[in-house]
Amino acid sequence: MKNNCGVFKYYGMSLAVIILDQIVKMLVHHYMVLGSSGQIKILGNFFKLHYLTNPGMAFGMELPFDHAKVILTLFRLIAMVAIGYYLFMMYKKPMSHGFLICMGLILGGAIGNLIDSVFYGYFLNNAPFDAPTPWFYGQVIDMFYIDIWEGRLPDWLPILGGDYMSLWPVFNIADAAIFISVFIILIWQKSFFIEEETSKKNPPFDLDQK
Repeated sequence: MKNNCGVFKYYGMSLAVIILDQIVKMLVHHYMVLGSSGQIKILGNFFKLHYLTNPGMAFGMELPFDHAKVILTLFRLIAMVAIGYYLFMMYKKPMSHGFLICMGLILGGAIGNLIDSVFYGYFLNNAPFDAPTPWFYGQVIDMFYIDIWEGRLPDWLPILGGDYMSLWPVFNIADAAIFISVFIILIWQKSFFIEEETSKKNPPFDLDQK
């Protein structure tokens, strides 16, 4: 049986993501100008620092219905608890070290954006003007801008043909931690779960068996 104290190194990774995420957000909030006028080019027009407040989901997406923000914030709160518990349960199994690292980073990313949603509306006064309360309506601070492509789609494409589209995600440290970790889990899922599958096929020897 594993020593349960060992799981705290993965929770420590979550804490590291949270601290780094919040430091970067505070620096952006206090030292950058909101919007295009304060934009800083890092790699020409492809990669820029761009102070943006996001009232919705990751990468600037929003939910198109009333009270979507508070629902999203409550969902993040539930997800934070669920991911933290799941990480602990997976640690008790013979899971891959890489998988547990990814789960720790996902947990940190989830908490990082949850902090913005719960507290920033009050402490940074960045809740939408029509928010019924600043609590739980804070806007997430994004700053990493990647300008992938912008233009009109070919007419021969079904449904979206002829439409003008912009592919320029704007995200933060928390978003990046979640996205990269999920991507790694999807790509290396077979190697991550092989130890658990092996354990199920070959259970430990039971001294009570006759």
